[in-house]
Amino acid sequence: MNVKDGQPFLKMHGLGNDFVVLDLRGTSLRVAQSLARAVADRRTGVGCDQVISVEPSDRADAFMRIHNPDGSEAEACGNGTRCVASLLFAENGTDRAVIETRAGLLRATAAADDLITVDMGPAYLDWREIPLAEEVDTLHLPLSVGPASAPVLSDPCAVGMGNPHAVFFVEDVEAIDLATIGPMLESHPLFPERANIGIVQVRSHDDIRLRVWERGAGLTQACGSGACAALVACHRRDLAGRRAQVELNGGRLVVEWRADDGHVLMSGPVATSFSGLLDTTLMRVAA
Repeated sequence: MNVKDGQPFLKMHGLGNDFVVLDLRGTSLRVAQSLARAVADRRTGVGCDQVISVEPSDRADAFMRIHNPDGSEAEACGNGTRCVASLLFAENGTDRAVIETRAGLLRATAAADDLITVDMGPAYLDWREIPLAEEVDTLHLPLSVGPASAPVLSDPCAVGMGNPHAVFFVEDVEAIDLATIGPMLESHPLFPERANIGIVQVRSHDDIRLRVWERGAGLTQACGSGACAALVACHRRDLAGRRAQVELNGGRLVVEWRADDGHVLMSGPVATSFSGLLDTTLMRVAA
């Protein structure tokens, strides 16, 4: 990346799930792994859960590329999609946008109370589509942590939301040391592309508490695709309906798994924290 005066960016978040957003349309610039790592660093960079680059698309209003803090790319990010959608709404003077991602085309619409709804596409339930390393029952994965007689976590449900998720069911999400267990499970051999690890506490048929260890990012305040996977997993286990509020550390999302086409809709807020320029010094360090 070689920008004479620095690259403009926006710092945005959805329920505390925070992003550095770079609009690279009209340029030949792209974000290398080293730059993503440098920008995401909370001590020496800007700091964020993901670096998002908005790029040209022949199929949609824009292409959204999602860079994890470790430099890897994620296929989908619900909170990030809402942030990019809000920028496209303002830019085009509309209340609808189509955003291309590695997971496909995502459609976003403005909703009531300043919320944005994103159609995250269908939930994938087949082991090949998630993907998993071998053929297993995705409703009951043979995966546990701790002694067999008293596992800390066991019997998760696997869901693909354009990215892989394993959802565990617990009585108290706060009692689980997810910071320690998360990275162990993320890289389990059952997940050839690693996995996002969610733990859910079902409070009622329409109220779910969720914490997520995000693949390549770690613990986050909120995870949109994780909230979608949680609702799908809870419904498959007959623990929740097709629509519920999902409470994360950063706040609440409303998630609906439509029966007619299997698509998952997620609604929530977005906010812009500040704007700035990535200094050329940072970009040289990341080169």
